[in-house]
Amino acid sequence: MGIAEKNGGIPTLTAAFVVITGVLGAMLGPWVFKLMRLKDDRVKGIAMGVSAHGLGTAKSFQISAQMGAFAGLAMALSAFIAALVLPWLMKML
Repeated sequence: MGIAEKNGGIPTLTAAFVVITGVLGAMLGPWVFKLMRLKDDRVKGIAMGVSAHGLGTAKSFQISAQMGAFAGLAMALSAFIAALVLPWLMKML
């Protein structure tokens, strides 16, 4: 929300879309993985952590410990990159 506000966005709308993205990702993620025939829990965990945030990570831990660990790592790294790199890139624009 802080990043959205600093870049001229609407924090409330940002929070709403983050929650919606997390819920949809946690609900549809396992189905998409079956549809795409993904078997590797590491790959599925990274996808859930980056796309579905905290709810996706929680769902990943319900599926397997390895998937949950990779989801947590991917979520943390993407947040770290967004917090450090995005403001720097916005200044360049």
